[in-house]
Amino acid sequence: MNDRLTEFFEQNPPVARKIVGKALDAARAREAARKAREIVRKGAMGSSMLPGKLADCQERDPSLSEIYIVEGDSAGGSAKQGRDRKNQAILPLKGKILNVEKARFDKMLGHSEIKSLITALGTGIGKDDFDITKLRYHKIILMTDADVDGSHIRTLLLTFFYRQMPELVERGHVYIAQPPLFKVKRGKKEEYIKDEGSMIRYLMRQATSDMNVKPVGAKDAIEGRELAKSLEKMVDFKRYCERATRRLSGDGNLLDVLLEVLAGQKGLLRKEGLTLRKVFQDGDLMQKVDNAINKAGYETELTPDEEHGLWEIETMTRAGVNIAIDWNFASYVEFQKAVELFKSLEENLSGPFVSGENGMSEEVPTREALLEKVLTAAKKDLTIQRYKGLGEMNPEQLWETTMNPDKRTLLEVRIDDAVETDEIFTVLMGDAVEPRRKFIEDNALDVRNLDV
Repeated sequence: MNDRLTEFFEQNPPVARKIVGKALDAARAREAARKAREIVRKGAMGSSMLPGKLADCQERDPSLSEIYIVEGDSAGGSAKQGRDRKNQAILPLKGKILNVEKARFDKMLGHSEIKSLITALGTGIGKDDFDITKLRYHKIILMTDADVDGSHIRTLLLTFFYRQMPELVERGHVYIAQPPLFKVKRGKKEEYIKDEGSMIRYLMRQATSDMNVKPVGAKDAIEGRELAKSLEKMVDFKRYCERATRRLSGDGNLLDVLLEVLAGQKGLLRKEGLTLRKVFQDGDLMQKVDNAINKAGYETELTPDEEHGLWEIETMTRAGVNIAIDWNFASYVEFQKAVELFKSLEENLSGPFVSGENGMSEEVPTREALLEKVLTAAKKDLTIQRYKGLGEMNPEQLWETTMNPDKRTLLEVRIDDAVETDEIFTVLMGDAVEPRRKFIEDNALDVRNLDV
């Protein structure tokens, strides 16, 4: 056997190199695991061996202790000053940790930030060495900035926990902090707002409390909470229209035509019992859609999709891009939501309006102008601060908004579908480029927050 194997290796050097490489990788992994065990063992002997950047808590009962994994030294400094030292530990991480989906085990364990994380948690790592009973904190809270970099760092940390310490996720030990995105101040009163949607609702409530709006020709005015909810629909409608327009290669005029013919005052969907899918199944109704698009200055061709019993309209956008308005397009949630909201707004918030406030009244021509008027009124005498990062908050603000157990909001990380979760991590964080490219191409139009 030895002679034949030696002969085979001499005749097939690439195979021999691969086998030797595997052996070297295994040896590196064993040595790294041994060092990791040594680090954790020494850490367990006393706090002096814990990472230097870790600000540990006084509590020694893991079930009462929590650790915040914080992005950057600046936010880490604020968190250390603002925390409750009794049971809150802080571990700042410098920059983005290694993507463990791609890295060798020994390279991962040689990464300083990952080494600090493993040592701080105390459980060890790897199938043979991980011990959940040695976990030093039963709440592991990821606290990163509310921007793209923060999301990336959070994703890298979640990849680490899911691949290397999945039991922490399965047992509900991993959480995501929810720092506010805005601080609003009027006079001496301050409030913190979590995100864009909450900010819009806050502004609407502020502006509509003393305002009433009456559509011209209508009997009753719209005011207070009812007016605020209608204007929130306007904001949602604009957001869905922006996303639907991307699927029409940026041709907003074409979307306007579709919305009007489908859900306007004389739209097809106002017929009793008619749904969007039924329109695409009916050749006569689709002919009316085709005529409306053609009348708006587009060259169109209505063709049947006999295989699925549907119809589609082929046309060219103002930018010269050929597109198909078919059931595939109409089934996108953003288009369906835009149609639904447009129909509702046409029924309940159709201008022009007479707006009244503080005994004064004025005519507002459109609901878009009404929304602008309300937002302008809401921001009057209001100071709005948008936080770019956690480091912009002083310790008291960070405690009050994000770390105080009585007021904070935490999201628990759970695995609802193990197969889908595994697939997503493999596609987005793995070595294979083609599946990731396809995922990006399929979902690029759904992106709402992108730094370029």
